[in-house]
Amino acid sequence: MTVMDTIFALASGRGRAGVAVFRLSGPQAGAALESLTGQSLPPARAARLRWLKDPETADRLDQALVLWFPGPGSFTGEDVVELQIHGGAAVSAAVARALGKLPGLRPAEAGEYARRAFANDRLDLTSAEGLGDLINAETEGQRRQALRQMDGAMERIYEGWRTQLIEALAMTEAAIDFADEDLPDDVGLRARPVVAELCAAMERELTRAPVGERLRDGLTVAILGAPNAGKSSLLNALARREAAIVSDRAGTTRDVIEVHLDLHGLPMTLLDTAGLHDTVDDIELEGIRRARARALTADFRILLLDARDWPVMPEALRDLTGPDSLLVINKTDLRAVEETAGLAVSAKTGAGIDHLIETLTARAEALMSSSEPVLITRQRHRYALEDCVRELQRFLAAGTDRDFELLAEDLRMAARALGRITGRVDVEDLLDVIFSEFCIGK
Repeated sequence: MTVMDTIFALASGRGRAGVAVFRLSGPQAGAALESLTGQSLPPARAARLRWLKDPETADRLDQALVLWFPGPGSFTGEDVVELQIHGGAAVSAAVARALGKLPGLRPAEAGEYARRAFANDRLDLTSAEGLGDLINAETEGQRRQALRQMDGAMERIYEGWRTQLIEALAMTEAAIDFADEDLPDDVGLRARPVVAELCAAMERELTRAPVGERLRDGLTVAILGAPNAGKSSLLNALARREAAIVSDRAGTTRDVIEVHLDLHGLPMTLLDTAGLHDTVDDIELEGIRRARARALTADFRILLLDARDWPVMPEALRDLTGPDSLLVINKTDLRAVEETAGLAVSAKTGAGIDHLIETLTARAEALMSSSEPVLITRQRHRYALEDCVRELQRFLAAGTDRDFELLAEDLRMAARALGRITGRVDVEDLLDVIFSEFCIGK
Protein backbone atom coordinates (compact mmCIF):
# COMPACT_ATOMS: atom_id res chain seq x y z
CA MET A 1 0.00 0.00 0.00
CA THR A 2 1.37 3.40 -1.04
CA VAL A 3 0.21 5.99 1.46
CA MET A 4 0.45 8.82 -1.08
CA ASP A 5 -2.08 7.18 -3.41
CA THR A 6 -5.53 8.75 -3.49
CA ILE A 7 -8.15 6.12 -2.77
CA PHE A 8 -11.90 6.03 -3.36
CA ALA A 9 -14.71 3.70 -2.34
CA LEU A 10 -18.44 3.51 -1.84
CA ALA A 11 -18.72 4.37 1.85
CA SER A 12 -22.42 3.52 2.11
CA GLY A 13 -23.89 0.05 1.75
CA ARG A 14 -24.35 -1.50 -1.67
CA GLY A 15 -27.82 -1.86 -3.14
CA ARG A 16 -30.64 0.51 -4.02
CA ALA A 17 -31.10 3.48 -1.69
CA GLY A 18 -32.11 7.12 -1.74
CA VAL A 19 -28.52 8.27 -1.27
CA ALA A 20 -25.13 6.65 -1.83
CA VAL A 21 -21.86 8.11 -0.55
CA PHE A 22 -18.45 7.93 -2.21
CA ARG A 23 -15.40 8.97 -0.22
CA LEU A 24 -12.00 9.98 -1.62
CA SER A 25 -8.87 10.35 0.49
CA GLY A 26 -5.37 11.44 -0.50
CA PRO A 27 -3.41 14.25 -2.13
CA GLN A 28 -5.39 14.16 -5.40
CA ALA A 29 -8.83 14.25 -3.76
CA GLY A 30 -9.31 17.99 -4.33
CA ALA A 31 -8.13 17.84 -7.95
CA ALA A 32 -10.46 14.90 -8.56
CA LEU A 33 -13.44 16.90 -7.30
CA GLU A 34 -12.52 19.85 -9.53
CA SER A 35 -12.20 17.49 -12.50
CA LEU A 36 -15.58 15.86 -11.87
CA THR A 37 -17.45 19.14 -11.35
CA GLY A 38 -15.52 21.53 -13.60
CA GLN A 39 -15.56 24.05 -10.75
CA SER A 40 -13.22 25.15 -8.00
CA LEU A 41 -13.31 23.52 -4.59
CA PRO A 42 -16.22 24.48 -2.32
CA PRO A 43 -15.56 26.01 1.12
CA ALA A 44 -14.25 23.47 3.65
CA ARG A 45 -16.97 21.39 5.31
CA ALA A 46 -19.77 23.14 3.44
CA ALA A 47 -22.12 21.08 1.25
CA ARG A 48 -22.63 22.32 -2.30
CA LEU A 49 -24.91 21.02 -5.05
CA ARG A 50 -22.86 20.21 -8.14
CA TRP A 51 -23.24 18.23 -11.36
CA LEU A 52 -20.76 15.38 -11.71
CA LYS A 53 -19.45 14.76 -15.25
CA ASP A 54 -17.40 12.05 -16.90
CA PRO A 55 -13.82 13.43 -17.10
CA GLU A 56 -13.36 12.11 -20.67
CA THR A 57 -16.73 12.65 -22.36
CA ALA A 58 -18.15 15.44 -20.17
CA ASP A 59 -21.43 13.50 -20.01
CA ARG A 60 -23.47 14.22 -16.90
CA LEU A 61 -23.40 11.41 -14.36
CA ASP A 62 -25.57 12.73 -11.54
CA GLN A 63 -26.36 15.79 -9.47
CA ALA A 64 -24.67 15.43 -6.10
CA LEU A 65 -23.96 17.11 -2.81
CA VAL A 66 -20.19 17.47 -2.55
CA LEU A 67 -18.09 18.20 0.56
CA TRP A 68 -14.43 19.09 0.90
CA PHE A 69 -12.45 18.23 4.05
CA PRO A 70 -8.84 19.47 3.76
CA GLY A 71 -6.29 17.54 5.82
CA PRO A 72 -5.29 17.13 8.53
CA GLY A 73 -8.76 17.94 9.88
CA SER A 74 -10.46 14.90 8.34
CA PHE A 75 -11.18 11.33 9.34
CA THR A 76 -8.03 9.99 7.68
CA GLY A 77 -5.89 13.08 8.33
CA GLU A 78 -5.56 13.52 4.54
CA ASP A 79 -7.50 15.65 2.05
CA VAL A 80 -10.94 14.03 1.83
CA VAL A 81 -13.85 14.52 -0.59
CA GLU A 82 -17.34 13.15 -0.06
CA LEU A 83 -19.82 12.71 -2.92
CA GLN A 84 -23.45 12.21 -1.92
CA ILE A 85 -25.15 10.86 -5.04
CA HIS A 86 -28.47 9.19 -5.79
CA GLY A 87 -28.40 5.60 -4.66
CA GLY A 88 -29.26 3.68 -7.80
CA ALA A 89 -26.90 0.91 -8.86
CA ALA A 90 -26.34 2.44 -12.32
CA VAL A 91 -25.46 5.85 -10.84
CA SER A 92 -22.97 4.33 -8.38
CA ALA A 93 -21.37 2.25 -11.13
CA ALA A 94 -21.02 5.28 -13.42
CA VAL A 95 -19.41 7.41 -10.69
CA ALA A 96 -17.03 4.57 -9.78
CA ARG A 97 -15.97 4.26 -13.44
CA ALA A 98 -15.40 8.00 -13.67
CA LEU A 99 -13.27 8.02 -10.52
CA GLY A 100 -11.20 5.14 -11.86
CA LYS A 101 -10.30 7.19 -14.95
CA LEU A 102 -8.75 10.03 -12.93
CA PRO A 103 -4.96 10.08 -12.58
CA GLY A 104 -3.56 9.04 -9.22
CA LEU A 105 -6.80 7.43 -7.99
CA ARG A 106 -7.38 3.78 -7.18
CA PRO A 107 -10.07 1.79 -5.32
CA ALA A 108 -9.47 1.53 -1.57
CA GLU A 109 -8.47 -1.76 -0.04
CA ALA A 110 -10.50 -3.27 2.78
CA GLY A 111 -10.08 -1.22 5.95
CA GLU A 112 -7.72 1.25 4.28
CA TYR A 113 -9.50 4.40 5.46
CA ALA A 114 -9.20 3.37 9.10
CA ARG A 115 -5.60 2.23 8.46
CA ARG A 116 -4.72 5.68 7.15
CA ALA A 117 -6.47 7.34 10.07
CA PHE A 118 -4.31 5.24 12.40
CA ALA A 119 -1.12 6.00 10.46
CA ASN A 120 -1.89 9.73 10.68
CA ASP A 121 -2.66 9.61 14.43
CA ARG A 122 -6.36 10.27 13.92
CA LEU A 123 -7.26 6.94 15.53
CA ASP A 124 -5.51 4.53 17.85
CA LEU A 125 -6.09 0.79 17.53
CA THR A 126 -8.83 0.72 20.18
CA SER A 127 -10.76 3.52 18.44
CA ALA A 128 -10.41 1.75 15.10
CA GLU A 129 -11.75 -1.45 16.68
CA GLY A 130 -14.55 0.55 18.26
CA LEU A 131 -15.51 1.86 14.82
CA GLY A 132 -15.71 -1.70 13.52
CA ASP A 133 -17.73 -2.78 16.54
CA LEU A 134 -20.14 0.14 16.06
CA ILE A 135 -20.75 -0.84 12.45
CA ASN A 136 -21.43 -4.44 13.52
CA ALA A 137 -23.41 -3.62 16.67
CA GLU A 138 -26.73 -5.46 16.82
CA THR A 139 -27.93 -4.50 20.30
CA GLU A 140 -28.19 -1.33 22.32
CA GLY A 141 -25.56 -2.52 24.79
CA GLN A 142 -23.10 -3.23 21.98
CA ARG A 143 -23.80 0.18 20.42
CA ARG A 144 -23.10 2.05 23.66
CA GLN A 145 -19.88 0.13 24.35
CA ALA A 146 -18.60 0.57 20.78
CA LEU A 147 -19.41 4.28 20.80
CA ARG A 148 -17.40 4.81 24.00
CA GLN A 149 -14.49 2.93 22.51
CA MET A 150 -14.62 4.77 19.17
CA ASP A 151 -14.81 8.10 20.99
CA GLY A 152 -11.44 7.41 22.59
CA ALA A 153 -12.58 6.60 26.14
CA MET A 154 -10.38 3.49 26.24
CA GLU A 155 -7.48 5.23 24.54
CA ARG A 156 -7.42 7.96 27.17
CA ILE A 157 -7.16 5.43 30.00
CA TYR A 158 -4.51 3.30 28.28
CA GLU A 159 -2.52 6.38 27.28
CA GLY A 160 -2.73 7.66 30.86
CA TRP A 161 -1.29 4.38 32.09
CA ARG A 162 1.34 4.46 29.38
CA THR A 163 2.40 7.97 30.40
CA GLN A 164 2.80 6.88 34.02
CA LEU A 165 4.73 3.78 32.94
CA ILE A 166 7.09 5.84 30.79
CA GLU A 167 7.69 8.19 33.70
CA ALA A 168 8.53 5.22 35.94
CA LEU A 169 10.86 3.84 33.27
CA ALA A 170 12.49 7.24 32.87
CA MET A 171 13.30 7.33 36.59
CA THR A 172 14.92 3.90 36.35
CA GLU A 173 16.78 4.70 33.13
CA ALA A 174 18.06 8.00 34.56
CA ALA A 175 19.68 6.14 37.44
CA ILE A 176 21.50 3.95 34.91
CA ASP A 177 22.50 6.27 32.08
CA PHE A 178 22.99 9.53 33.93
CA ALA A 179 24.47 8.42 37.25
CA ASP A 180 27.14 11.13 36.97
CA GLU A 181 24.60 13.92 36.66
CA ASP A 182 23.21 15.88 39.57
CA LEU A 183 20.22 13.61 40.23
CA PRO A 184 18.31 12.86 43.45
CA ASP A 185 19.78 9.92 45.34
CA ASP A 186 16.50 8.02 45.29
CA VAL A 187 15.67 8.65 41.63
CA GLY A 188 15.82 4.95 40.76
CA LEU A 189 13.47 4.02 43.60
CA ARG A 190 10.79 6.56 42.82
CA ALA A 191 9.25 4.24 40.25
CA ARG A 192 8.08 1.65 42.78
CA PRO A 193 4.95 3.40 44.15
CA VAL A 194 3.97 4.44 40.62
CA VAL A 195 4.32 0.88 39.36
CA ALA A 196 2.44 -0.54 42.36
CA GLU A 197 -0.50 1.79 41.72
CA LEU A 198 -0.52 1.00 38.01
CA CYS A 199 -0.39 -2.73 38.61
CA ALA A 200 -3.33 -2.60 41.02
CA ALA A 201 -5.44 -0.59 38.55
CA MET A 202 -4.72 -3.02 35.73
CA GLU A 203 -5.48 -6.04 37.90
CA ARG A 204 -8.87 -4.52 38.76
CA GLU A 205 -9.66 -4.12 35.07
CA LEU A 206 -8.64 -7.69 34.30
CA THR A 207 -11.20 -8.99 36.80
CA ARG A 208 -13.90 -7.19 34.77
CA ALA A 209 -12.65 -8.36 31.37
CA PRO A 210 -15.36 -11.03 30.88
CA VAL A 211 -18.08 -8.35 31.06
CA GLY A 212 -16.76 -6.36 28.11
CA GLU A 213 -15.91 -9.42 26.03
CA ARG A 214 -19.35 -10.93 26.61
CA LEU A 215 -21.10 -7.68 25.71
CA ARG A 216 -19.14 -7.41 22.46
CA ASP A 217 -19.31 -11.08 21.43
CA GLY A 218 -22.63 -11.98 23.04
CA LEU A 219 -23.52 -14.40 25.79
CA THR A 220 -23.46 -18.04 24.68
CA VAL A 221 -26.26 -20.30 25.93
CA ALA A 222 -26.31 -24.00 25.03
CA ILE A 223 -29.62 -25.89 24.99
CA LEU A 224 -29.02 -29.49 26.02
CA GLY A 225 -31.29 -32.45 26.49
CA ALA A 226 -32.23 -35.93 25.39
CA PRO A 227 -33.41 -36.53 21.80
CA ASN A 228 -36.94 -35.25 21.16
CA ALA A 229 -37.03 -33.19 24.37
CA GLY A 230 -37.97 -30.17 22.23
CA LYS A 231 -34.64 -28.35 22.00
CA SER A 232 -35.21 -27.15 18.44
CA SER A 233 -38.80 -26.18 19.22
CA LEU A 234 -37.63 -24.18 22.23
CA LEU A 235 -34.96 -22.49 20.11
CA ASN A 236 -37.62 -21.47 17.57
CA ALA A 237 -39.94 -20.24 20.31
CA LEU A 238 -37.20 -18.03 21.81
CA ALA A 239 -36.12 -16.77 18.38
CA ARG A 240 -39.75 -16.15 17.31
CA ARG A 241 -39.00 -17.82 13.98
CA GLU A 242 -38.32 -21.21 12.41
CA ALA A 243 -34.56 -21.28 12.89
CA ALA A 244 -34.16 -25.02 13.42
CA ILE A 245 -35.78 -28.08 11.86
CA VAL A 246 -38.41 -29.60 14.14
CA SER A 247 -39.35 -33.26 13.82
CA ASP A 248 -40.84 -36.01 15.96
CA ARG A 249 -38.00 -38.21 14.80
CA ALA A 250 -35.21 -38.44 17.37
CA GLY A 251 -31.76 -37.31 16.30
CA THR A 252 -32.89 -34.69 13.76
CA THR A 253 -30.30 -32.19 14.99
CA ARG A 254 -26.86 -33.58 14.17
CA ASP A 255 -24.73 -30.40 14.45
CA VAL A 256 -24.75 -27.27 16.58
CA ILE A 257 -27.17 -24.60 15.30
CA GLU A 258 -26.59 -20.98 16.37
CA VAL A 259 -29.23 -18.25 16.63
CA HIS A 260 -28.48 -14.67 17.69
CA LEU A 261 -30.96 -12.84 19.92
CA ASP A 262 -31.31 -9.31 21.27
CA LEU A 263 -32.59 -9.53 24.85
CA HIS A 264 -33.43 -5.98 25.90
CA GLY A 265 -30.21 -4.62 24.41
CA LEU A 266 -28.05 -7.57 25.47
CA PRO A 267 -26.65 -9.92 22.80
CA MET A 268 -27.16 -13.66 23.21
CA THR A 269 -26.31 -16.64 21.03
CA LEU A 270 -28.45 -19.75 21.53
CA LEU A 271 -26.96 -23.12 20.60
CA ASP A 272 -29.28 -25.95 19.58
CA THR A 273 -27.33 -29.16 20.09
CA ALA A 274 -27.67 -32.82 19.26
CA GLY A 275 -29.59 -34.91 21.77
CA LEU A 276 -27.48 -36.49 24.51
CA HIS A 277 -27.99 -40.25 24.62
CA ASP A 278 -26.28 -43.60 24.08
CA THR A 279 -25.88 -44.45 20.39
CA VAL A 280 -23.66 -46.41 18.01
CA ASP A 281 -24.33 -44.13 15.02
CA ASP A 282 -21.07 -42.41 14.06
CA ILE A 283 -22.76 -39.21 12.91
CA GLU A 284 -24.85 -38.94 16.05
CA LEU A 285 -21.79 -39.65 18.21
CA GLU A 286 -19.94 -36.76 16.57
CA GLY A 287 -22.96 -34.49 17.11
CA ILE A 288 -23.08 -35.46 20.80
CA ARG A 289 -19.33 -34.86 21.14
CA ARG A 290 -19.72 -31.38 19.66
CA ALA A 291 -22.73 -30.68 21.87
CA ARG A 292 -20.80 -31.48 25.03
CA ALA A 293 -17.78 -29.49 23.86
CA ARG A 294 -19.89 -26.39 23.19
CA ALA A 295 -21.72 -26.87 26.49
CA LEU A 296 -18.47 -26.73 28.42
CA THR A 297 -17.43 -23.45 26.76
CA ALA A 298 -20.87 -21.79 26.91
CA ASP A 299 -21.51 -19.02 29.44
CA PHE A 300 -24.40 -21.05 30.77
CA ARG A 301 -26.67 -23.91 29.78
CA ILE A 302 -30.36 -24.71 29.50
CA LEU A 303 -30.95 -28.32 30.55
CA LEU A 304 -34.19 -29.32 28.85
CA LEU A 305 -36.37 -32.18 30.07
CA ASP A 306 -39.56 -33.67 28.66
CA ALA A 307 -42.41 -33.13 31.13
CA ARG A 308 -43.54 -36.70 30.51
CA ASP A 309 -40.20 -37.95 31.90
CA TRP A 310 -40.10 -35.58 34.89
CA PRO A 311 -38.61 -35.91 37.51
CA VAL A 312 -36.21 -38.44 35.93
CA MET A 313 -33.10 -36.74 34.58
CA PRO A 314 -30.88 -38.48 32.02
CA GLU A 315 -27.43 -39.40 33.27
CA ALA A 316 -25.83 -37.31 30.51
CA LEU A 317 -27.42 -34.15 31.95
CA ARG A 318 -26.72 -34.80 35.60
CA ASP A 319 -23.04 -33.89 35.47
CA LEU A 320 -23.91 -30.61 33.70
CA THR A 321 -26.06 -29.26 36.52
CA GLY A 322 -24.74 -26.38 38.59
CA PRO A 323 -24.89 -22.61 39.05
CA ASP A 324 -24.25 -22.09 35.33
CA SER A 325 -27.21 -24.24 34.34
CA LEU A 326 -30.95 -23.59 34.18
CA LEU A 327 -33.39 -26.51 34.35
CA VAL A 328 -36.35 -26.12 31.97
CA ILE A 329 -39.22 -28.62 31.73
CA ASN A 330 -40.83 -28.64 28.29
CA LYS A 331 -44.06 -30.08 26.83
CA THR A 332 -46.22 -29.04 29.75
CA ASP A 333 -49.12 -29.06 27.27
CA LEU A 334 -48.84 -32.86 27.36
CA ARG A 335 -48.33 -33.19 31.09
CA ALA A 336 -48.67 -30.49 33.74
CA VAL A 337 -45.81 -30.24 36.23
CA GLU A 338 -45.09 -28.04 39.22
CA GLU A 339 -42.10 -25.68 38.99
CA THR A 340 -40.29 -27.21 41.91
CA ALA A 341 -36.81 -27.39 40.43
CA GLY A 342 -37.05 -25.65 37.07
CA LEU A 343 -39.10 -23.51 34.70
CA ALA A 344 -42.16 -25.14 33.16
CA VAL A 345 -42.78 -24.24 29.52
CA SER A 346 -44.46 -25.43 26.38
CA ALA A 347 -42.51 -24.55 23.25
CA LYS A 348 -45.56 -25.64 21.24
CA THR A 349 -48.16 -23.37 22.86
CA GLY A 350 -45.81 -20.64 24.12
CA ALA A 351 -46.78 -21.12 27.76
CA GLY A 352 -43.98 -20.02 30.09
CA ILE A 353 -41.77 -18.71 27.26
CA ASP A 354 -42.05 -15.08 28.40
CA HIS A 355 -41.02 -16.12 31.91
CA LEU A 356 -38.04 -18.00 30.47
CA ILE A 357 -36.99 -14.94 28.46
CA GLU A 358 -37.19 -12.81 31.61
CA THR A 359 -35.00 -15.34 33.42
CA LEU A 360 -32.48 -15.42 30.59
CA THR A 361 -32.40 -11.61 30.53
CA ALA A 362 -31.76 -11.48 34.27
CA ARG A 363 -28.93 -14.01 33.90
CA ALA A 364 -27.44 -11.99 31.03
CA GLU A 365 -27.64 -8.73 32.98
CA ALA A 366 -25.88 -10.35 35.93
CA LEU A 367 -23.05 -11.54 33.70
CA MET A 368 -22.72 -8.34 31.63
CA SER A 369 -23.62 -5.56 34.03
CA SER A 370 -20.99 -3.25 35.44
CA SER A 371 -21.20 -0.15 37.65
CA GLU A 372 -18.93 1.69 35.19
CA PRO A 373 -17.83 1.29 31.57
CA VAL A 374 -15.46 -1.63 31.06
CA LEU A 375 -12.05 -1.17 29.52
CA ILE A 376 -11.34 -4.59 28.02
CA THR A 377 -13.62 -5.60 25.14
CA ARG A 378 -11.45 -8.05 23.20
CA GLN A 379 -9.28 -11.04 23.92
CA ARG A 380 -6.39 -9.12 22.32
CA HIS A 381 -6.67 -6.37 24.96
CA ARG A 382 -6.80 -8.90 27.78
CA TYR A 383 -3.74 -10.85 26.63
CA ALA A 384 -1.67 -7.68 26.22
CA LEU A 385 -2.73 -6.33 29.61
CA GLU A 386 -1.98 -9.66 31.28
CA ASP A 387 1.52 -9.53 29.77
CA CYS A 388 1.95 -5.99 31.08
CA VAL A 389 0.82 -6.95 34.59
CA ARG A 390 3.21 -9.92 34.68
CA GLU A 391 6.15 -7.62 33.93
CA LEU A 392 5.03 -5.10 36.56
CA GLN A 393 4.64 -7.87 39.14
CA ARG A 394 8.15 -9.09 38.31
CA PHE A 395 9.46 -5.55 38.83
CA LEU A 396 7.71 -5.24 42.21
CA ALA A 397 8.70 -8.71 43.40
CA ALA A 398 12.38 -8.06 42.71
CA GLY A 399 12.76 -5.59 45.57
CA THR A 400 15.35 -2.81 45.63
CA ASP A 401 18.45 -5.02 45.50
CA ARG A 402 18.03 -6.00 41.85
CA ASP A 403 20.14 -4.28 39.19
CA PHE A 404 18.49 -1.23 37.71
CA GLU A 405 19.25 -2.60 34.22
CA LEU A 406 17.01 -5.62 34.88
CA LEU A 407 14.32 -3.50 36.52
CA ALA A 408 14.31 -1.18 33.53
CA GLU A 409 13.93 -4.17 31.22
CA ASP A 410 10.82 -5.26 33.14
CA LEU A 411 9.30 -1.81 32.64
CA ARG A 412 10.30 -1.71 28.96
CA MET A 413 8.55 -5.04 28.38
CA ALA A 414 5.50 -3.79 30.26
CA ALA A 415 5.38 -0.61 28.18
CA ARG A 416 5.71 -2.66 25.01
CA ALA A 417 2.80 -4.90 26.01
CA LEU A 418 0.63 -1.89 26.88
CA GLY A 419 1.58 -0.20 23.61
CA ARG A 420 0.30 -3.22 21.67
CA ILE A 421 -3.24 -2.33 22.74
CA THR A 422 -3.26 1.19 21.31
CA GLY A 423 -0.53 0.64 18.75
CA ARG A 424 1.77 3.31 20.18
CA VAL A 425 5.25 2.52 21.42
CA ASP A 426 7.68 5.40 21.10
CA VAL A 427 11.25 5.57 22.45
CA GLU A 428 11.25 9.35 21.92
CA ASP A 429 8.60 9.69 24.64
CA LEU A 430 11.01 8.13 27.13
CA LEU A 431 13.83 10.49 26.18
CA ASP A 432 11.53 13.50 26.41
CA VAL A 433 10.65 12.62 30.00
CA ILE A 434 14.25 11.97 31.02
CA PHE A 435 15.60 15.23 29.62
CA SER A 436 12.71 17.45 30.69
CA GLU A 437 12.02 16.12 34.17
CA PHE A 438 15.64 15.82 35.30
CA CYS A 439 17.07 18.65 33.17
CA ILE A 440 19.83 16.43 31.79
CA GLY A 441 22.48 18.40 29.89
CA LYS A 442 20.92 21.74 30.71
